[in-house]
Amino acid sequence: MNKSELVARIADLAELSKKDAEAALNSTVLAIQEALVKGEKVVLTGFGTFEVKSRKARSGHDPRTGETIHIPSLNAPTFKAGKVLKEKVR
Repeated sequence: MNKSELVARIADLAELSKKDAEAALNSTVLAIQEALVKGEKVVLTGFGTFEVKSRKARSGHDPRTGETIHIPSLNAPTFKAGKVLKEKVR
């Protein structure tokens, strides 16, 4: 399912116009992004949790040359599915 298909489904389920459904979806995604940038955790009970996890710097190997390279630390967004979502997907 791509974004336009998701917007159409939201519009059907919520009985909204596609324009209003797209605005709601865009606002939701933006709110989640802003919270993650601030370092906050976003919990949608029954669906899942979005959060940012820090990965430590480490060394790795360049597969082409076999040379050891430095991989810097970074913050990565993660999603952990909630219990209800896991049960529905099984």
